[in-house]
Amino acid sequence: MPTNGFNRALKLQFGLINYDSRYLTAEAFGFKVNASGVSMKKKQIWTLEQDEKDGQVVFLRSHLGRYLASNKDGKITCGAEKPDPDSRFLIVPQSDGRWALQSEPYLRYFGGSADYLSCFAQAIGEQELWAVHLALHPQASLLSVARKRYAHLSASDGEISVDSNIPWGVHSLVTLVYLDGKYSLKTCDSRFLSNDGKLVKENTNTTSFTLELKSGKLAFKDSDGKYLTPVGPTGTLRSGRCSKPGKDELFDLEESHPQVVFQAANKRFVSVKQGVSISANQDVETDMETFQMEIDKESKKSMFRTNGGSYWTLVTHGEIQSTATEVEVNTMFDIEWRGQRVALRASNGKYVCTKKNGQLSAVSDAVGADELFLMKLINRPMLILRGENGFVCHHKNSNTLNANRSVYDIFSLIFNDGAYHVKSVNGKFWYVSRSGLVCSDGEKPEDFFLEFLEHGRVAIKSSDGKYLRGDQGGTLMGDGTTVDVSSLWEY
Repeated sequence: MPTNGFNRALKLQFGLINYDSRYLTAEAFGFKVNASGVSMKKKQIWTLEQDEKDGQVVFLRSHLGRYLASNKDGKITCGAEKPDPDSRFLIVPQSDGRWALQSEPYLRYFGGSADYLSCFAQAIGEQELWAVHLALHPQASLLSVARKRYAHLSASDGEISVDSNIPWGVHSLVTLVYLDGKYSLKTCDSRFLSNDGKLVKENTNTTSFTLELKSGKLAFKDSDGKYLTPVGPTGTLRSGRCSKPGKDELFDLEESHPQVVFQAANKRFVSVKQGVSISANQDVETDMETFQMEIDKESKKSMFRTNGGSYWTLVTHGEIQSTATEVEVNTMFDIEWRGQRVALRASNGKYVCTKKNGQLSAVSDAVGADELFLMKLINRPMLILRGENGFVCHHKNSNTLNANRSVYDIFSLIFNDGAYHVKSVNGKFWYVSRSGLVCSDGEKPEDFFLEFLEHGRVAIKSSDGKYLRGDQGGTLMGDGTTVDVSSLWEY
């Protein structure tokens, strides 16, 4: 976790598009590199790493874990497993947002097309310019580097304010929308940020920004060459006066964990309002009833974090309290997915139940009504799914969905008593057809169930108990019988 951040900063992964609108591609065979990719799939994704001693120097790592390099004659290779002197590049940003990549040892520029790539140009021409297409999941939290505060929608002021200590609740979710090499910032109520700080319904020139990178941080440059910056006491996000990005204009994107609300069998919300005890005794959902679900990468167990930054933990006599400041064995819970409800098992092997006074305790050996909870995801009203082969998107000419696209569609996620309805852009609903296809033109909604099984990944189950998966042809199917890489989705 970054020192000033609440969550982990996202690794910057992207595609590089040349003047011919083709993506830089790393082939598995012979570790060859070309600029022939027509869209951004796995082979077209590059990870930016920075030199620890010199922040200006970057390394470009392919999906195979090999590093792009150029020798003194400008010959390009991508076979080295560790960065060496020939893999050192400098990013030279251009006014239109594109990058030139300069070999640091030889000061020549990288460019070309198809199989003819080299790093021998002495000056930057059209062939040496690359547009940057971010490959990370586009929903994240936005952290101001200078203010150490998070951006959130301030609906009453009609602006994005950068004054949150933690990225809590749906208002802290920012969606990056990519169009023609530019990025827009979309709020959870589907409005776009304009460079004057206002929120507008339409995506236009004033809501489009080019991305720039400076020492691993992001800056957003508007069409007038000015940069987004937090302004005034509430940190209103708008374009400032600067035409060069300083610390005030830099941002980190942090991963946005699922945040959930629990309702117990007594129909009341689980809360930390009463102090350290975790208790189901509230009738309204506030930040005190919202918990961040963090899934351990190794054990796949879940931790629940409060808005004060502490974790649920098992204490003596099975009681659940919010007293842990570090993750350890007693802060980890197994979630059992039981259709519209979940059961939680603590590290003592017992199920968490709601006592008569609302207090949560891990004392039960079996699951009955008191051990079941309604769990509602609150910070994904807009759903963007990315599978192993790309994003989920409407098929151009039919009612089916693709699961292998480099662009995404934004779907609406509507909660329904422990299940979810998925609404398409056209206002129609997702359903699974008799032949197992997921279709997007349903007149009435069908229940789907979200199972958060891995860090950053969700499995989606249809009402007949089958999992949604991307098939070999790139179609979204609703016929998966087990959970594997084809049925786990970044969300």
